[in-house]
Amino acid sequence: MYWPNLRSLGVIPDELLIFKNLQLIQDGRLPVGFRACSIGADLCLHGFRNVYGLPEHSDDLRLRDTSEPYRLYNLDVFAYDLHSRLGLYGSVPLLVAHKPDRTLGVFWLNASETFVNVQYSPTDRRKVRPRTDVRWMSESGVIDCTVLLGPNPQQLFSQFAQLTGFQALPPLFALGYHQSRWNYDDEADVEAVDAGFNHHGIPYDVIWLDIEHTDGKRYFTWDPVCFPEPTRLQRRLEQKKRKLVVINDPHIKVDPDWSLYCEARDGGHFVKDREGQIYRGTCWPGDSSYLDFSSPETRSWYSGCFSLDKYKGSTSSLHVWNDMNEPSVFNGPEQTMPKDAVHSGGWEHRDLHNLYGFYQHKATVEGLITRSGGSERPFVLSRSFFAGSQKFGAIWTGDNVASWEYLKISLPMLLSLSLAGIAFCGADVGGFFQDPEPELLVRWYQAAALQPFFRGHSAKMMKRREPWLFGEEVTAAIRTAIQQRYCLLLYWYTLFHQAHTAGLPPLRLVPLWVEFPREHNTFTVDHQYMIGGALLVCPVTEPGVQEVEVLLPGSGEIWYNVHSAAAYRGGRTLSLPVTLNTVPVFQRGGSVICRSEGHFSCTADLQRLVSLQGVAAGELYLDDFHSFRYRDAKSFCLRRFDMRSGCAAGGEGTFDCDTVVQSVTVLGVKTKPSAVTVHLTFTIKVLHCLHPTQPTFRASVESNWEHVKGKNPVFSVLK
Repeated sequence: MYWPNLRSLGVIPDELLIFKNLQLIQDGRLPVGFRACSIGADLCLHGFRNVYGLPEHSDDLRLRDTSEPYRLYNLDVFAYDLHSRLGLYGSVPLLVAHKPDRTLGVFWLNASETFVNVQYSPTDRRKVRPRTDVRWMSESGVIDCTVLLGPNPQQLFSQFAQLTGFQALPPLFALGYHQSRWNYDDEADVEAVDAGFNHHGIPYDVIWLDIEHTDGKRYFTWDPVCFPEPTRLQRRLEQKKRKLVVINDPHIKVDPDWSLYCEARDGGHFVKDREGQIYRGTCWPGDSSYLDFSSPETRSWYSGCFSLDKYKGSTSSLHVWNDMNEPSVFNGPEQTMPKDAVHSGGWEHRDLHNLYGFYQHKATVEGLITRSGGSERPFVLSRSFFAGSQKFGAIWTGDNVASWEYLKISLPMLLSLSLAGIAFCGADVGGFFQDPEPELLVRWYQAAALQPFFRGHSAKMMKRREPWLFGEEVTAAIRTAIQQRYCLLLYWYTLFHQAHTAGLPPLRLVPLWVEFPREHNTFTVDHQYMIGGALLVCPVTEPGVQEVEVLLPGSGEIWYNVHSAAAYRGGRTLSLPVTLNTVPVFQRGGSVICRSEGHFSCTADLQRLVSLQGVAAGELYLDDFHSFRYRDAKSFCLRRFDMRSGCAAGGEGTFDCDTVVQSVTVLGVKTKPSAVTVHLTFTIKVLHCLHPTQPTFRASVESNWEHVKGKNPVFSVLK
C-alpha cells in the first residue's frame, strides 16, 4: 500500500516548501505492504491565546477550546448545524495564530480525515503565560508540516500564497451579481427572468442553470424539450454582455447507451471498488459511477469534454459550476465514497478524500482555458475545496437555510475561508432552503453585496425569489444594494489584482485584527470586517434593528460614513441608527477608492478621502477584464494615486483603456475651499465648492487621464 506525498500530486510545488517536519522516505511513499496507520503531532504555541482558520465549519471566527475536535472531512451536509466543529464541504488544514507583535501559521498538508484539538491556557495572566496547544491527527499519510513565520498578517498571507498558489484573477463579470435557482424551467423562463432585471432596473451579469437543464441528469447534455436551442439562448444573453453558468457534477449516469459514459468506462476513468470493479453509488441520475480526478489522464480527458466540438450546445460564453464533489454519494457512508475505494496508482480513497473536489475544479478550469486556446480567463464555482483551490476560482458555503442565524454565521465562515487563502467566496443570498421573510432577504442582499462572490440561489421547492417579487419597497432596497455593488466593482477588481499578485485577500481578511494587529478589542470581532484596507462594513444580521454598534478601530484614524460623509474618530464604538435601506459602511481616512457610475459604466467616479495629516493614497487596476493579455502581453493599467500637497496619479502598464475620471470627491477638508484648480496637460478648469455647508467638495474633470501621455494631473485645493 502506498501513501501520497501531496506535493507530488501537484497540490504545492516542492521547491516552495518552507519547513518540513518529517518525510518517511525521499519520494514520500511507505514500503509496499505497510498498512494504513494514523499520524499526529502536538504543537505548543507560546504567547498566543487567539487562533483562527481550519475551514470549513459553521462556527465563530476565533477557534474555541475543543472538548470535541475540529474535523476536516469534506461532506455533503444539507442545512448544516450551526456552531459546529463537524466538517463541511471543504477543508484547508491551516491554523493561524495571532498576538499583537506576531502572526504565524501552521499548515498540515494531509488530505485524509483529520482532527484538530485546540486548548487554550488559563486566562489569568498573572499566573500563566498565554499558550495554545494544538494537536493534529490524520487517518493516513506522512507528517508534512509547514510553519509560516509571518511575522505580520500580510507576510503570512504572502507566504501561504507562495506555498499553495495565488488567487486566480477572475473575469470582471464574475464579480457582479449572479442569479440562480434550482431550476429555471426552460429557455422562456430564463429569458423572462433576464428581461425582468432590465424592466426593474437591476443590474446583473450571470444567470445559472441547475441539474434539470440536462437530458436525464447526463452532464454535457441539454434537455431537448426545455432547452432545445441552448446556443441561441447563450447568444441572446451575450448580446447583453451577460453569461450563462451550468452545473457539472462528478458522478456519471450509468447508461451503456450514452457515449460519454462508455468513453469514460472504456478509458479507465472511473474510481474502482476494493475488488477492482468500477465503483457504483447513487446520486442525482440514480446509479452512477465517479470520475477519478486524481488521475492526470482522467483530468485531461474530462477537460477535453468542454471543447465546443464535443460539448454540443455550448459556446465560449458558457461557464461552469462544480457541485456534489466532496464527493456526494447518497447511499455511501456519511453520504460519501467508501474509504477503501481505489484511485489511480493504487491510492485508497481515504488518503485522497479531501482532494477529490480540488482535482475536479482544476480539471474544469483547464478545460475552459483550453476551449479558448489559452486566451480567456474562466469562471468555475466549486462546492468542495482544499488548500490551493484559490488558484482555480470561487467557492461558496453550500446548502444554507433562510434564517437570521445562517445569515449571521455566514460572516465568520467567509472570514475563515479568506484567512485560509480562499478569497473568492460567498454564501447563497436568502438561504438555499426555506423561504426568507422580506426583511431577511433585504439584509442578506446588503451583506452579500459586500462580499467577494455574490449569488442569489434557492431550491426548486421554495417560492420564486427574483428581487421584484416582494413589493416595491423590498425591490427598491435590493436594487440599491446591487447598484452599490456595481459602484465598487472596480475597487473589488483592484483588490483581486492585489490578491493575485501579492496574496492579499480581498476581505483582507479583516477580521479587523489583520489591519489593526495590535488592538486587542479586534481579536474576537467577526460581525464586521474590512474590504481591503479602505472600507469597514458591519452588515445588519438581526431582525427589527434600528441601531447598531460599530467598532471603529485605530485611535489615530478618521472614519467617514459613506452615506452621510460624517466623520468619526477611531478607537471607539459608535451607535449608528439604521433603516431597512442602510447598512453601515465606513471609508478610512487617507484612502482613495475608485467608484463606477452605473452598471459597469465606461466612466469612473474617483472619490478621495483625506486624513487628518492631509494625505491619501490608493490604486486602480484595469485591463480588458476577460483575457490573459494582462499576463502574457503586460496589457494592463495600474494607477497609483498619492495625495499630499496636491494629488498626483502615476502607475505602470501598457493597456490603453477608455476609462475616464469623471469627478473627484474629497472628504475631510477642514475649511471650505473657495475654489478647486485642476491642472491637466492642456486644460485648466477652476471649479467652485459644491457643498458650502460641509467640509466636502466635488470637482468634475473634463479630460481623460488615461489618454494624457507623459504628464500626471495635479489637483490644488484653494482654501
